[in-house]
Amino acid sequence: MNKLILDETILIFTDGACKGNPGPGGWGAVIAKPDGHVFELGRGHKNVTNNQMEMTAIVEALHALGQDPGDVAILTDSTYVIQGITQWIWGWMRNGWKTASGNDVSNKELWQSLLTAVQGREKIGKISWHYVRGHRGIEGNERVDHIASELALGHKVDLYDGTLLRYDHDIHNIPEDTSLPERKEKPSGAKKKAYSYLSYVNGELKIHKTWAECEARVRGRSGAKFKKAMSASDEQQIKEDWGLS
Repeated sequence: MNKLILDETILIFTDGACKGNPGPGGWGAVIAKPDGHVFELGRGHKNVTNNQMEMTAIVEALHALGQDPGDVAILTDSTYVIQGITQWIWGWMRNGWKTASGNDVSNKELWQSLLTAVQGREKIGKISWHYVRGHRGIEGNERVDHIASELALGHKVDLYDGTLLRYDHDIHNIPEDTSLPERKEKPSGAKKKAYSYLSYVNGELKIHKTWAECEARVRGRSGAKFKKAMSASDEQQIKEDWGLS
């Protein structure tokens, strides 16, 4: 269990949104300091992906902290970002920013910016990473989701900057367990059902429910790619490996 200790910790909630993926996007962040100062950040962008906005939110929040002392807890609903910055990035760097399948890592420049921001912050205080499930009533997450989504739509958002006492959102109401969900192991001898099948033909990605549909699309097509995904995160990683989002 990844339990968050609130005392003397700077809380950062972040989220990203995209309408089209790629398409118009936005990111949002809420920073709450132990001295009771709370402020919000956010910005809209034109042609971006959801993952790019998720990472940008964290980079911008860490930059906004500057040299303020203290440990930082980053709370996000993106397993992609947490796994990427704590696990995958080291292998990518060893491989010359290539994935395990030999493709270029998507969003390389943003990953490098995020790593630089994290390593710079860790000279001042520790950073801990916390997963919060989206759309579960966690007020800090709901607020940054609202900021990111509204900015992605081109709407104006009034960003708060003031005391915790006057802030309308109970951002300290956080689940006890903020660790990444464990991957369930399949029973011994049982064959796990595929989550989806992906095909990539002539620059167009399609996701299929059955292998028969996928096979029919790629059979005889020169340069076609296809792969089975066992989970939503596996599906996302295949897209990243293929240079897609």
